[in-house]
Amino acid sequence: MHRPAPALLAAAALFLAACGSDEPTTPATGGGSDQLAELVVTVDADGAEGQPAKELKVSCKEPTDSDACGAAAGISAADLAPTPDDVACTMQFGGPETATIKGTIRGQEVDASFSRSDGCEIARWDKVKPLLDQVR
Repeated sequence: MHRPAPALLAAAALFLAACGSDEPTTPATGGGSDQLAELVVTVDADGAEGQPAKELKVSCKEPTDSDACGAAAGISAADLAPTPDDVACTMQFGGPETATIKGTIRGQEVDASFSRSDGCEIARWDKVKPLLDQVR
């Protein structure tokens, strides 16, 4: 008995994969926003212990708009992603500091929290440290 079905399915899949659209695509910046960053960065140097957290609002189109904009330009939304649950982290304490970064970077929504509670969190903190250091 002859079975043409698998060959037809493969041909159909190849045909559909080759189909495209004449519609223009949106840039990978998340909608073509002309803003580099629109962020609220909060740093609490002693965690919840007493000193109030400090906050910085960053709004810029170009990295040269300010030192904070230059620091934000070096950060991607991927740098703000939480550590995946299946990653093992060293058990070391880097300090009580906590921070948040909320808003948009290159048109992508971000809402990230940081601490220095273990090796993975310290590494995440270090990726965004130039921006966190702008909060005074």
